[in-house]
Amino acid sequence: SCTLIIPDKKKRNCMASGDLVPGHAKQAQAKEKRQPRSAEAEGEAEGEFVFEAHEAWKEFHSSLRQFYEAGELCDVTLKVGSKLIPCHKLVLACVIPYFKAMFLSEMAEAKKELIEIKDFDGDAIQDLVRFAYSSRLTLTVDNVQPVLYAACILQVELVARACCEYMKAHFHPSNCLAVRAFAESHNRVDLMDMADRYASEHFREVVECEDFPCVSPQHLRTLLSSSDLSIDSEVQVYNAAIKWLRANPQHHGAWLDEILSQVRLPLLPVDFLMGSVAKEEMIKCNLKCRDLLDEARNYHLHLSNKVVPDFEYSIRTTPRKYTAGVLFCVGGRGGSGDPFRSIECYSISRNSWFFGPEMNSRRRHVGVISVGGKVYAVGGHDGSEHLGSMEMFDPLTNKWMMRASMNTKRRGIALAALGGPIYAIGGLDDNSCFNDVERYDIESDRWSAVAPMITPRGGVGSVALGNYVYAVGGNDGVTSLSSVERYDPHLDKWTEVKEMGQRRAGNGVSELNGCLYVVGGFDDNSPLSSVERFDPRARRWEYVAELTTPRGGVGVASLMGKIFAVGGHNGNIYLNTVEAFDPVMNRWELVGSVSHCRAGAGVAVCAALVSQVRDVGQGSSSVADCM
Repeated sequence: SCTLIIPDKKKRNCMASGDLVPGHAKQAQAKEKRQPRSAEAEGEAEGEFVFEAHEAWKEFHSSLRQFYEAGELCDVTLKVGSKLIPCHKLVLACVIPYFKAMFLSEMAEAKKELIEIKDFDGDAIQDLVRFAYSSRLTLTVDNVQPVLYAACILQVELVARACCEYMKAHFHPSNCLAVRAFAESHNRVDLMDMADRYASEHFREVVECEDFPCVSPQHLRTLLSSSDLSIDSEVQVYNAAIKWLRANPQHHGAWLDEILSQVRLPLLPVDFLMGSVAKEEMIKCNLKCRDLLDEARNYHLHLSNKVVPDFEYSIRTTPRKYTAGVLFCVGGRGGSGDPFRSIECYSISRNSWFFGPEMNSRRRHVGVISVGGKVYAVGGHDGSEHLGSMEMFDPLTNKWMMRASMNTKRRGIALAALGGPIYAIGGLDDNSCFNDVERYDIESDRWSAVAPMITPRGGVGSVALGNYVYAVGGNDGVTSLSSVERYDPHLDKWTEVKEMGQRRAGNGVSELNGCLYVVGGFDDNSPLSSVERFDPRARRWEYVAELTTPRGGVGVASLMGKIFAVGGHNGNIYLNTVEAFDPVMNRWELVGSVSHCRAGAGVAVCAALVSQVRDVGQGSSSVADCM
């Protein structure tokens, strides 16, 4: 800004306004700005005003660039390899913190006219110097890494961030590992995270690239530990680990068991585990690797209901997001009264819900289970009558197909699968609650009766745990129940076990890490928010954290080490919210919502890839009627 001193009032009155301003600055006169002053300041400097040439900096900037391009008035030359870059100390100091610190210090370079800079790319330094004069920089796939390196060392954060954004936009399976290593060497955490995310999303392609065996063991451990790897099977992770280990025998001593521990061996198919993994020489020769193999064997024994005293669940027994399966929320009813035939599906890898293909029949208080990668919906009520029919969804055809009907039409039934067959347990119609249990053989498509329960149970919850099928709570036609019984298929017999702490019907039941969880439901008066856990080894019930809201008629299933509770009724309205329970934190938290408010829906996790299930859009209705 320029300050012009006006002689005095008398002379000022006699002077033309043009006499105050040089001819070349008259255009700026229209933009002069009076600064507000206090009364005191007005009194002290009554004869002054402040003139600001708002656009003049552009001319100054342009002049500096012209001086640089013409090599005029330069007072320092940067020497990078064979490249000489004449420039101005003041400009470098204003834009590049490294040079500011140098020129204001007692360093010998501060006084030199020629400064040699080693270990940099000459073109990259020249690009940064041009940026200092022009505020413009052209990035390409060829120059972005040397420019980022120079910007990081010379502390030009604006340029460093621009380089990171450019690299994020140009990730490819063939370069993301190198970019990640480069980012790590310069502590660009945001770029590292993006590269990790990209490598996880394109894991199969990344493993096939020629530089995959060249990644550091630390980087490989981070990559293989991710639950976000885009895979179809854990076999792909195992093969990637073995590929790297075979290419890097020098790392076996320090890293063999550490790398293999990132592979979730328990989730490998049994035939692959015993036919390939157990025969791998590098695994057979390492004690810790053999322990990991034993853990995987024990997991499969546990799944086949064998007693494994020392077995414990771990991160290696928890599926990764892409192989965790798809959560199905099937049927139910909302405030409109009519049962739904719509299906909503949740993808944990996308963290989103979508509508799947609809059932053939409307069904509320329907029994739902997934077996062998297919979803079965049994019984329920269609709004007019009770149903005994069953339909099956196959992700390979994306169709619901009718299967054999039960012998007894009923709603409020529970399904469980143990050793192959599906069991349909309890339920009710308009006249009575049932203790009937039917068993469905998938191969023959036939239902048959097995031993009835000790107690009739409508709105019962059920799950298979160990060698037994459990029937939890429900209503016997008079009152809600706290009693629990379990079925032994070898004896064809039901026996009572320790009862819950609270009476409940319309509760959700699920298994997680060898324990049975019973969630919400109704007592005789109102919906419940309480949750109880039964440990069959200790034969003991205990309360865990409550739901965030009461939920009667809630659908429950376990997914990736958490229990998901979908919909229900809180005593006032039907719910579309979804919450998940983390057993490690002992905490429920809201994790989203389905489109339709619904209670009495069946919820199950299907062992399918989300890409297999067709998204049909909004289903039969896009209106969420919750009242």
